[in-house]
Amino acid sequence: MAMDVIDYRIEGHDMQYVEVDLDPGEAMVGEAGSLMFMEDGVSLETIFGDGSSSSGRTSGLFGKLVGAGKRLLTGESLFTTVYQNQSNQIRKLGFAAPYPGKILAMDLSKLGGQLICQRDGFLCAARGVSLGIAFQQKLGVGFFGGEGFIMQKLEGDGLAFVHAGGTVMRRDLQAGELLRVDTGCLVALAGGTAFDIEYVGKIKTALFGGEGLFFAVVRGPGTVWLQSLPFSRLASRIFAAAPQTGGGGREQGGLLGLGALGGGLSGVFGGDSDE
Repeated sequence: MAMDVIDYRIEGHDMQYVEVDLDPGEAMVGEAGSLMFMEDGVSLETIFGDGSSSSGRTSGLFGKLVGAGKRLLTGESLFTTVYQNQSNQIRKLGFAAPYPGKILAMDLSKLGGQLICQRDGFLCAARGVSLGIAFQQKLGVGFFGGEGFIMQKLEGDGLAFVHAGGTVMRRDLQAGELLRVDTGCLVALAGGTAFDIEYVGKIKTALFGGEGLFFAVVRGPGTVWLQSLPFSRLASRIFAAAPQTGGGGREQGGLLGLGALGGGLSGVFGGDSDE
């Protein structure tokens, strides 16, 4: 089945969304929970699996089970949603990024028909793009890579949209060119880029350097996309800044961290004094 050719616009700066124009009969495949809006005339259907059966690549119950199993291994939902324009005019729909960052439009026809991306990076794609899994062959990558042993694999020749945290850097690596990357900052690989894991080299650096025990090592030829703010890093900073004890008592501080002072002032101005 031929890929749907779609028109799109990426809007926003820190919290982006992609707006897509669907011609009559065209469709998009979206990650569960990624929809922002859709105009009248667009139907939606939840599919068990990765949606590849809609493109004619697999069929029947077995194909659906394989698609669902692949998505389960990558930590994604067992279901995807297909949005199809069933009207006789162009209809619009939008997909939103889940956290601050950038949405990347990936034309798979210009990337060799395949893109490897982080597990939670996929946002949506034109109908006909197949979602699968990419096993890293080396155990070191599996045990110590920031994105784990399994990454997502997008195949086809249509448009796919991938989300990354913070600011994105694209780097086209020449043959033999090597780049060491924080494991969580690696968003996507294309063009046969090799990916491995390397120990930082010194115990003191590993324990106190703040960069972890391992680097991701990517080697050209190929293209890599890096993110400045992995979601895991954002979540850990939020957790570290959040109060670690419940109750929200005075000892936790209030606005501007003046909880204790505020408590004392409330005693003076709230009538606690005998005077």
